[in-house]
Amino acid sequence: MHMHYGEMESTRDRLLDAAEALFAAQGVGGVSLREIVRAAGARNASALQYHFGDRAGMVRAVLQRHTAEIEARRHALLDACEPRPELRPLVAALVLPLAAKLSDPSGRDHLRIHAEVANRPHPEIHEDDLDPSASLIRWRTMIEPLLDADAIRLHRRHTVARFVTVELARRADGPHTDDRLFVSHLIDLAAALLSAPLSAETLGLEAARR
Repeated sequence: MHMHYGEMESTRDRLLDAAEALFAAQGVGGVSLREIVRAAGARNASALQYHFGDRAGMVRAVLQRHTAEIEARRHALLDACEPRPELRPLVAALVLPLAAKLSDPSGRDHLRIHAEVANRPHPEIHEDDLDPSASLIRWRTMIEPLLDADAIRLHRRHTVARFVTVELARRADGPHTDDRLFVSHLIDLAAALLSAPLSAETLGLEAARR
């Protein structure tokens, strides 16, 4: 198969556009690779395999369309937090780069796909696949000293990151004109989850388990 560079690029972009729209509408597991090829108008079914390898490669490439911008924004917010880390600004650094994606259709598709991938029992992409310099790992490290030992032991950071992705994906599904109140309240809720005290009942159950 002989293509020039420009044609290869446009085929790849059409496949990404098709996969993003289909994954967001029907779920990552609900779309066949053949459907993506057909929706993209690719002439050859092997085009997807050529560009992305397999389904996991396709999902990773779709998510990476927005990842560089999210990473850059979060690292900038974490830089600003470093001199004197405080809980709410650090939670804002988790939320705001993702919330910015509510402003355009492709970004909203990204939020839906990201939430599904992050919350599946057997995700296409594991957190272990992240680069050690990834902003989420940096965020976890920076916020740890501000948390109680109980919150760390019970994986509260993971719970909060999951909660944020689900709420943003839910918001991406609805009609809305101004997201500022929603986003500010989401940051409040996530900060409250991180700092919520454990009840005597939970402490007792946790001690018995240990």
